[in-house]
Amino acid sequence: MEQATSHSITPEQRPKYDLQTPTQFKIQHHPYPTLAETVRQKKGKRIVTNPDSIQVVVNKDRSLPADYQPADLVIPDVPFAFSEDLPKKYLRKEAARHLEHLFKDAEKEGLNLVAQSGYRSYQRQETIFADNMIRNGKKHTNRTNAHPGQSEHQTGLAMDVTCSSINFGLLREFAHTAEGKWLKKNAYKYGFIIRYPKGKEKITGYQYEPWHLRYIGKDVAEQIHLRSLTVEEFFQESQN
Repeated sequence: MEQATSHSITPEQRPKYDLQTPTQFKIQHHPYPTLAETVRQKKGKRIVTNPDSIQVVVNKDRSLPADYQPADLVIPDVPFAFSEDLPKKYLRKEAARHLEHLFKDAEKEGLNLVAQSGYRSYQRQETIFADNMIRNGKKHTNRTNAHPGQSEHQTGLAMDVTCSSINFGLLREFAHTAEGKWLKKNAYKYGFIIRYPKGKEKITGYQYEPWHLRYIGKDVAEQIHLRSLTVEEFFQESQN
């Protein structure tokens, strides 16, 4: 599949890990830019310089440009929890095609994944964040919702997924469903990761979200999965 926004990596360039020391993250000849190399200061904010990259890192310390919208958004051919043609059906083309493969293989296993929320504009995130602040207060909202510009959904690379056994909700209970367990074990094979894993809340800045899939490419997804890392840990500031 054509990958217009990410450079190809040869086997010789791929990260080499010391799998004998699982508590340490050792990289030799890391082929990807570090976090420090993909951000710049602008009006008091740290703005990412590679918003079109499949490996873009967006978090509470790294914002997308307010006017950023991916140019290659498409609707993946997967089941959705709603029928309306809403913007949240969309994903970037590469991510959408890999999500289709993931859903088809899950279906072959007798599982019924359902897509719930994909692309979200800066303006939509503003509304969601403001509404949650009113309903739930600042502390809760900051744990569960991204500030405008800091949402992975704006990248077009994230999709929230669910299943019928939890009434199509975005709940932690999803992790205990057959669908959730399968995703945790197999998502990386399709280039996806569970972006906000359990036990890594202090690193990601968000609560555990077993439903939040992030497309990041097969090479990176595999290493993140094998090492139980977050995106932040993989694209660390300094290389070992």
